Amino acid sequence: MSVGHTGVTTPATATPVVSCAEECGVRDVQDRLGDKWTVHVVVELAAGVRRFRELQRLVPGISQRMLTLTLRRLERDGLVTRTVYPTVPAQVEYELTGSGHSMTHLIKALVDWSLDHRGAIAEARAAYDARGRGGGA
Repeated sequence: MSVGHTGVTTPATATPVVSCAEECGVRDVQDRLGDKWTVHVVVELAAGVRRFRELQRLVPGISQRMLTLTLRRLERDGLVTRTVYPTVPAQVEYELTGSGHSMTHLIKALVDWSLDHRGAIAEARAAYDARGRGGGA
């Protein structure tokens, strides 16, 4: 605990909203959703089938390598399907699976929450930084 942090943030008797006392698999999902690009790629695929280059244009700042890795991880997790058409050059399309589409509800809830709380978070950060506590534990 930091020197300035002396209060307890939640009562000891509070019942947790979520419990993961045993291995509940949330870390795998958290790893996928918590990376820098997954949410952006899923949002673009929620609109429909996309080609690789189209996705690259729609997700500003993503490199070809990171888009490839993100799509491979999503495909491995069963959230995206990859279809290769035998053309020259090969045409590749990506599409959300049923599981991938069901994840968009979580992403929308996160986006809605962040929009609702963006101002309060900015104010809290500014107040924290003004107290000079931004530098360490």
